[in-house]
Amino acid sequence: MPRPSANDITQDRLPKISHGRGVYLWDVEGRQYVDGSGGPAVFSIGHGDPRVNAAVAAQMEKVAYGYRYLFSSDPLEEMSDMLRRSTGLAEMVYTTSGSEAVESAVKIALQYHYDRGDPARVKFIARKRSWHGNTLMATALSGFEERQRAFAGALPVVGRVSAANAYRLPEGVSREGLVAHLAAELEAEILRLGPETVAGFIFEPVVGAAGGALPAPEGYAKAVAEVCRRHGVLVICDEVMCGSGRTGVWRASEEDGITADIITVAKSLSGGYLPLGAAIYSREIAEVMAAGHGGPLTGHTYTGHTACLAAGVAVQKIVAEEGLLARIRDKGPRWQAELRARLGHLPQVGDVRGRGYFIGVEVVADPATKAPFEASLGVNGRIRAEGLRRGLICYPSGGNADGVAGDTVILAPPFNATDGELDEIADKLVATLETVLNGVA
Repeated sequence: MPRPSANDITQDRLPKISHGRGVYLWDVEGRQYVDGSGGPAVFSIGHGDPRVNAAVAAQMEKVAYGYRYLFSSDPLEEMSDMLRRSTGLAEMVYTTSGSEAVESAVKIALQYHYDRGDPARVKFIARKRSWHGNTLMATALSGFEERQRAFAGALPVVGRVSAANAYRLPEGVSREGLVAHLAAELEAEILRLGPETVAGFIFEPVVGAAGGALPAPEGYAKAVAEVCRRHGVLVICDEVMCGSGRTGVWRASEEDGITADIITVAKSLSGGYLPLGAAIYSREIAEVMAAGHGGPLTGHTYTGHTACLAAGVAVQKIVAEEGLLARIRDKGPRWQAELRARLGHLPQVGDVRGRGYFIGVEVVADPATKAPFEASLGVNGRIRAEGLRRGLICYPSGGNADGVAGDTVILAPPFNATDGELDEIADKLVATLETVLNGVA
């Protein structure tokens, strides 16, 4: 009998959503789902919170949107103060998505170099197995073959270095030598491109969709930042998925001991209530652009959308008032250890990793060699479908090993999920993986 294709395994017809409350969602047929991944790591305080809904409604009663280049607003000023305190950076350009935030970061970097009299710096370097967004430049920066293939001929050329993956080491490199190897590789790529032509290096402190909640090894961020500083290359941290508190600190790169020149955030910033993102940048960059063009040249019609900012402010106040980042720092490591122990009887679970409430599980065909399942088996699609059948929302992805094969699952629950709800997510993930992995053994 031929093996089923991915289309046979995954659902062609999605369930229709009805409503959500807290960590749960319901479809129109009454089925309940526990949101184990916060959708795509978006829902930081769960669904249907009346405090956020009331804040948005109150803003809508006043005015839905005051065009950013004509008006400031209370939500804009309040959110801007929050971001300055949370990141230590100076200024920001607001967006309505993470992809736009990355695109804005690229334009800010280019303008900074132009305004400081260094217009030849127009090239960027990014890592393999990364995902930076759906706009054309953000897709070009990404190292995610499946999502790039249809657009490859139109994508700008980007310098590329290895993923920072301690589970899948480069050939001939030890764990102890990994950071030095990766820093040397970045420097070699800067030199190959010409240091005078490189504008910035972008990386995710914890890789999301492309890496399955994959944190860089200790010392990596400091090492690559030092290389960049030496050559006048801006450090851009893409924290769209891992930032805004998901790892237990507001700025994920804080745990790595660096402050980037530019940081991108979205997703957990407004918790999915309304679209909101930002590219946040240093005082030096702000001052150079102010002297050159009077400010950043990037922006969109809905930059600083008032109601979206009101939603973000309400979400961030709840996170702060309820001490949710402290809860993640306390519970996150223990929950990850519990997951690792509960999955220990499945030899195909090769790695459990991540930070805070951003946890990845990588499954493999051969745990000894770390060989992935054949992509044709559609294992990550099976996990998604089986999870939904069991009432679990998780975030599976493929291609982690070589761009085609390699299956991971991300868990990224709301910050305020209770211990009982986290146990339910774990129960359903274990049952899901047991069913799927036994079916492809």
